[in-house]
Amino acid sequence: MYHFDEIADRVSEKSRKWDRKIIENNFGLVSEDFIPMWIADMDFKMPPELEQAFHAAISRGVLGYTYCYEEFYEAVIKWQSDMHHVTVEKEWVTLSYGTVSTIHYVIQAFCKSGDCVLMNTPVYDPFDSAAEKQEVRRIYNSLKLVEGRYYIDFETLRSQLEKYKPKVYLFCSPHNPSGRIWSLEEMTEVARLCKEHNTILIADEVHGEHIHYGEFHSALKLNEEYENLILVTSPNKGFNLGGLKTSYSIIPNEHIRNRFRKKLEQNSITSPNVFGIIGIITAYKKCRPWLAEVNRYIRGNYEFFQSYIEKNIPKLQVMKMESSYLAWVDIKKTGLTSGEITNLLALKAGVLVENGDHFVKDGEGYIRVNLGTQKYRVLEALKRMEEILNRN
Repeated sequence: MYHFDEIADRVSEKSRKWDRKIIENNFGLVSEDFIPMWIADMDFKMPPELEQAFHAAISRGVLGYTYCYEEFYEAVIKWQSDMHHVTVEKEWVTLSYGTVSTIHYVIQAFCKSGDCVLMNTPVYDPFDSAAEKQEVRRIYNSLKLVEGRYYIDFETLRSQLEKYKPKVYLFCSPHNPSGRIWSLEEMTEVARLCKEHNTILIADEVHGEHIHYGEFHSALKLNEEYENLILVTSPNKGFNLGGLKTSYSIIPNEHIRNRFRKKLEQNSITSPNVFGIIGIITAYKKCRPWLAEVNRYIRGNYEFFQSYIEKNIPKLQVMKMESSYLAWVDIKKTGLTSGEITNLLALKAGVLVENGDHFVKDGEGYIRVNLGTQKYRVLEALKRMEEILNRN
């Protein structure tokens, strides 16, 4: 029904991921046949239901101011119930302009200069830059690597909460860059510690729609433990709608919710993007079959990628990609740094991957590879990687 091998014209789209000038600013002069596997952006065409909904909006001929109408809340509530088995009240939901900008507003709302923000590392770099730009201190809780899988260092976490008294804990669930899915027991302990130390838990669940192995647990499953919770999410990763710059938060605590909304109002975040709200409603109401199929395709890409590397590029080791479409690859056996191998692959093979050192802290010795693309590109990238890395 869906054709994920079909090529979308990402160049005419003016995609950052595919733009040669942007690529050369980041990687240097690369070959004409480069394969971009860096920015977390899929190369698949959108679900046809979304395309139809956007065409219908354009055909009406007017793109004026809109508002958060009832259908939006109904779509979010039903999606969270059906997909993540949690109950959401309408008043908990607040629409905003993208998950990253929402994290900025959260820090503005609950922190002042000199306060601390806590995060696990390695982690998605905008977590760190959001804190830095708001002039708050960043406290890093390094994840423990045990038999090729990350675990939270709860002993150190408790000590950091007691010592630094962070106002906010930025928690990536599932984890980016590794794709690790946290267990319900881990989530409960995180929430309990945040509640005990009066720290607001910001659960970023944007990768929660691409689940491949294991069971994803939304932070909203924590019941009485979630009174300090701000959940931020969107369909942007699941359905590749990042360019719409639309997301929403779910905040059960009325005091926290009102304080957050006041900060949005101070920044004039008051009405939604016309296409953003249509995108959320349509993706959640009509595009579940597409999501199920794209997840099967991505999982197939990962299994092929992992198997190929195991057989043909023994210097690399792929961490199990429990979620997302981003493979976290250990490159330490190559004897190269993350920066060196990123440059080597880009300049000699035209394969563009993300430098693990970009993930705040503890990412040295890794690269992140975007598998949200056509399988033939994954195969071609692997052949080039094999040739370059086995030669060195």
